[in-house]
Amino acid sequence: MARWVVRVERGGPWDWSRDMREQDGWDEHAAYMDALFEEGFVLLVGPLEGGRDVLWVVEADSEETIQRRMAEDPWSPNGMLKPIRIERWDIVLDSLPKRDRVQP
Repeated sequence: MARWVVRVERGGPWDWSRDMREQDGWDEHAAYMDALFEEGFVLLVGPLEGGRDVLWVVEADSEETIQRRMAEDPWSPNGMLKPIRIERWDIVLDSLPKRDRVQP
């Protein structure tokens, strides 16, 4: 498994006047993300300064796997979230705690 950095763009029907947790379909998206986190696919996720883009750090075997898994997101079909850059990340130093991971 490799680690990857994924830059994700918010768009489509995203309502910029509302908080992320107030967006249509939030509960379904949150459940999807919680499941990805629990299985160890996503390691870190959060919006970047300005709020338009989100950064994901994931553990996966390929870019294709990342694209496939992201397409399953309830916010993906309508363009609310769309990956705009996926890069493999060769980590040199890592102090994040290790945890058992369930592989998909």
